[in-house]
Amino acid sequence: MEQLQQFMERIWEQGTLHSAVISQVRTAPMEGCTKAVLKPVQLRGDRMLQITYHVGNKVVHENMESDQAVQKWMALMEHHFRQALIRTTEAEHQVMISKKHKVAIKTKAKKSPAADLSHNRKKQYILEEGKPAAFLVELGIMNAAGKVVAQKFDKFKQINRFLEMVADVLPYLPKDRPISIIDFGCGKSYLTFALYHYLHVLLQRDVMIYGLDLKEDVIEHCESLARRLQYDGLQFAVGDIADYDRTSPVDMVVTLHACDTATDAALNKAVRWGAEVILSVPCCQHELFSQVNNDMLAPLLKHGILKERFSALATDALRANLLDCVGYQTQLLEFIDMEHTPKNLLIRAVKSKLKSEAASWEQYLAFREGLQLDPYLERALQDILETRGFTR
Repeated sequence: MEQLQQFMERIWEQGTLHSAVISQVRTAPMEGCTKAVLKPVQLRGDRMLQITYHVGNKVVHENMESDQAVQKWMALMEHHFRQALIRTTEAEHQVMISKKHKVAIKTKAKKSPAADLSHNRKKQYILEEGKPAAFLVELGIMNAAGKVVAQKFDKFKQINRFLEMVADVLPYLPKDRPISIIDFGCGKSYLTFALYHYLHVLLQRDVMIYGLDLKEDVIEHCESLARRLQYDGLQFAVGDIADYDRTSPVDMVVTLHACDTATDAALNKAVRWGAEVILSVPCCQHELFSQVNNDMLAPLLKHGILKERFSALATDALRANLLDCVGYQTQLLEFIDMEHTPKNLLIRAVKSKLKSEAASWEQYLAFREGLQLDPYLERALQDILETRGFTR
């Protein structure tokens, strides 16, 4: 073990460490930890050892000062793990430690590149900082040189996160004709403009996007900006989600922060139009707050703030299951970090050929009846559900 410590000290002092993976648990350094990955990083101008513990499906990071790095590394090897794969710029070393702490080191002449010491690698965004996009400049998110305005960086990240989700559903959108998209409750339309820019300007896809909102002044501003940017395939109109109808195909329906049952009205429209893709960020889910009732959950439901949060989660769970029942494959995804807004769940649904609706309906009924609920969306979709053999 003394020789192992000297070996690791030499690697650390010479700065040749690329990375190390330690495994074969003896006694885990924390409950459930199965392995740890070590690498040098640069923090606040100092070289440090970053240890990433793998605990189930989570990771936990710990950064050690340079003068403590080998001591911590050695403690892990001596007390918690029995094996290590150490990669350096000179060779690759396999370390095995027996139950009696006898050490064997096998070395291969396999060099690794010098370690990347950057702690936070630059995030690769679809819309890159430093490359000005006309709509971002017009909306005050970038300056003319492409630098993101500091106060708008959260919005810049949100836009890129949204476009990442759109990129995932591109295979479900038509390639042989223009893509038709409806954005219900588009508001100031940051994401609507981003969607058009991504699909038409960057990907060169033929697209027709319609933004709909109740606020006349907002729609007037968005329409003016679309014309100024010469976004010919982007149009805006004043209108109510529930009253809006179309006869031509709709490939994707977007509804971001439509309040309360307006989200359900938009989902209902999307299903009836046979939209291949639905992207929905619900907001202000009040409908079920007064309905939810379950004796077992009384300790939770008696607290207003907990009841409100639970009702919102239950609402989105019911929506997702109902979409599964009418032929969609549905996911609930984190839209943006919780630190920016609590309204951060996105329902992403794509048309599915899988025939598992019956199981989804049984799960849905059990959940809905257990909470004594009568959701708007189920009533709106009742005729479609009945054609599939599902009755209330």
